[in-house]
Amino acid sequence: MIWFEIHELGFVHQFKHNLSYHQSRHTFGTLMASAGVPMESIAKMMGHTNIRTTQGYACITDDKISKDMDKLIAKRKLNSANSD
Repeated sequence: MIWFEIHELGFVHQFKHNLSYHQSRHTFGTLMASAGVPMESIAKMMGHTNIRTTQGYACITDDKISKDMDKLIAKRKLNSANSD
């Protein structure tokens, strides 16, 4: 039933290629990681017993890296201001 629903979404949105269950899981993992959801939580949601499996699905995007770097810079600035 899930395959049918995913296939229908692709058809309705006129994608050139069929969508797959694997693509939907990979997209879910990537979106959750990009939103800052911890890997442990994503692993649990996806039913993985090994977090390395989750890390394979949830590849880190350039946007996520940029946001993480912004957080690090802001934290360092805050720590620097507090130490003065």
